Amino acid sequence: MKQALIPPFDLTSAAAKVQRAEDLWNEQNPSKVALAYSEDSQWRNRDHFVTGRLEIELFLTKKWQKERHYRLQKKLFCFADNRIAVDFQYEYQTEDGQWHRAYGLEHWQFDSAGLMTHREASINEIQIAVTDRTLF
Repeated sequence: MKQALIPPFDLTSAAAKVQRAEDLWNEQNPSKVALAYSEDSQWRNRDHFVTGRLEIELFLTKKWQKERHYRLQKKLFCFADNRIAVDFQYEYQTEDGQWHRAYGLEHWQFDSAGLMTHREASINEIQIAVTDRTLF
């Protein structure tokens, strides 16, 4: 069983929380990912606003149906008490074969059990050639 990563975070636990999130998202299992969030978790993902585990699961299901060969990398940016900020990039391929790379920043807030209650994601995206891929 994995050690619970709960606030207040220190450098070690914040970095471990980020790595767990990266690993979990790379599995692309929406129902499993949704369990990392509180029942009433609130998201802003670009121009989408999502509330609660069910909406998170539905959002991720649709996302990964469109974003094939998805691969994500997250890096700890900063942390304090029950908050963590990460920068990230991910790559994916659309149904028509076009590759994309997205970059962004996320701000996370956690409850005392270590579940994420708030996620704010700002994301920019570009098209890339398959030869420009960096995440495998």
